Amino acid sequence: MFEHVKRIAALAWPVLIGQLAIIAFGVLDTAMVGRYSSLDLASLGLGASIYISVYMTLTGILIALMPIAGHLFGANRHDEIGNEVRQALWLSVALAVVGIVVLGFPKPLLALADAPPALAARTSAYLQILAIGMPAGLVFRVFNSLSTAISRPRMVMGLQIVDLALKVPLNIWFIFGGLGLAPLGSAGSALATTLINYGSAIVGVVFMARHPAYRHLGVFSKFCWPQWQRQAALLKLGLPMGLSYLIEVTSYTFMAVFITHFGTTILAGHQITANLGAVLYMTPLSIGIATSTLVSQALGAQRRDEARTLALHGILLAGCMAVIWMTLVLCFRHQIISAYTPNPQVVAAALPLVTIVAFYHLFDSIQCSTGFVLRAYKITVVPTLIYAVALWGVGLGGGYIAGFNVPGNLPEGLTGARGFWLANMASLVIAAAALLVYWLRISRPSVPTGRQARAARNS
Repeated sequence: MFEHVKRIAALAWPVLIGQLAIIAFGVLDTAMVGRYSSLDLASLGLGASIYISVYMTLTGILIALMPIAGHLFGANRHDEIGNEVRQALWLSVALAVVGIVVLGFPKPLLALADAPPALAARTSAYLQILAIGMPAGLVFRVFNSLSTAISRPRMVMGLQIVDLALKVPLNIWFIFGGLGLAPLGSAGSALATTLINYGSAIVGVVFMARHPAYRHLGVFSKFCWPQWQRQAALLKLGLPMGLSYLIEVTSYTFMAVFITHFGTTILAGHQITANLGAVLYMTPLSIGIATSTLVSQALGAQRRDEARTLALHGILLAGCMAVIWMTLVLCFRHQIISAYTPNPQVVAAALPLVTIVAFYHLFDSIQCSTGFVLRAYKITVVPTLIYAVALWGVGLGGGYIAGFNVPGNLPEGLTGARGFWLANMASLVIAAAALLVYWLRISRPSVPTGRQARAARNS
């Protein structure tokens, strides 16, 4: 077991650092735009929620390259990986068109949000700049997925750290203005992100073409048009994966919208809790990605027993890390909340929610790592259905019933924001159990038939 954990950890830590760098992007945008103006901060909040929903859905489709390339890498069919990457790049072009249209013309979405004219105008400018960067973001996702599939996550991590270092001065310049440039507010943070996305995409393409770790894959050794059979294979895996990301993102987005009805203090407590939960989530996410990579490679090499053992050890590692984080959060929850805010009312609102998140994180870790393992087995439809029922049905539906006390006789501890978070935790319990049981069933070693057993004995 130790050897497997060591292999998983070696891949997981660069992914973790890269994911934390991505979270830091949002933190920097919020902190800097918040110092510019409250209107721009509001436009950032609204625009980011729309952008993340669109971007995560589209990039989720491209993550289908990971198990496909991982299987080929494990089977030593390296010469076929280049063609799969070329097909993923063609798919990224088609998906970019979708993203540009949705983000470039956001009026229908802003109408649903009932945004005032001034807020709608700022949010539109923010989204339209990000729309320009959509093609670059999707190309970088292809590079990211390929690097992970062939056990090269440090390449991506290095780029993400450089991106974060560039984000600070670019944000300062574009948000607040200077050197002949007028201040752009929230649109300035979008412009910084767009420029960084293009820089990362260019570096990723150069790496795939020239770096020794990628050159032998022949990504750009020849030109080819989209091959519909391979595009269909990517979409067969990718569409359910993109939908699962959409389900996850929208379940949290709508929870925040509903909790807004309980007032700004409760909403502030919820935001602290959600941010803490997102930071904690990075650990099982990185373990899940690393485990999925190794399982994909083992399955490609036809080592199903090793794949099952690796998957089990990855899930156990995620669970053990969750117990450690859960214990630390429970012991230091007062100090953690105080680091976010000195306001005693917000601290009081956040305290019970953070306590729930400590336990919630354990089940979140199990469902996350198991979900990634199933993707390594190229199984995506059933997990998406499980997420839809659990997160939308139990999480959002149950949260609405408990949070707003629809029956009228629920205890106070089960209503309000706590009701939403408890229902969300229940949804993760269901998702974790269902995904785990399903994986244990489909990964069981096949039992030979009587004829096969006799043939094996006589051979």
